[in-house]
Amino acid sequence: MLALVGAVLLAAGAFAVLAHFGTLPAPEPGSAIVPGTANPPTWALYIVVAIAVVLGVSLVRWLLAQLVRKPKTHLWHWESDSEPGRTELAASTAAQPFVDEVRTYPGVHAAHATLAGTHAAPAMAMVVTAEHDGDLTTIRHRLGTEGIPRLRQALDLDALPVTVEFRFSVKNGPRTH
Repeated sequence: MLALVGAVLLAAGAFAVLAHFGTLPAPEPGSAIVPGTANPPTWALYIVVAIAVVLGVSLVRWLLAQLVRKPKTHLWHWESDSEPGRTELAASTAAQPFVDEVRTYPGVHAAHATLAGTHAAPAMAMVVTAEHDGDLTTIRHRLGTEGIPRLRQALDLDALPVTVEFRFSVKNGPRTH
């Protein structure tokens, strides 16, 4: 879709440049832009409507895709060779205690995390909203030395790739006069 829009814009730019330098024949003043005054055939109108509907639906789908940025979560399964049975755990349930812990860190206003992938190939995307006076270096250090290692141990993972996005809270803290 992006390539199509780019091609249309390039064509419009080329047309403008060619018209500016006089390479394209200019229409005579008072002449019709299109030949004839008859309405276009009915099939042409149906094609225009179909193209407009497809383009409109595609654009709405693209806009909705921009709202959903969380990675897809899965149900994790553990099976033991020594004991019969199987353990299932929703990835969102596994991440919630970790998020609750991060919210208690000094300087953290809010935290959200999505644990995605499977138990064999996990990944975590995290958004930490810090207060205006929050120290991002300290928060990042605590995540790397306390929170994430504890989560890896609890989930029995050797590695857990984590992406952290820091934001600042829009809520103003107390002011000093």
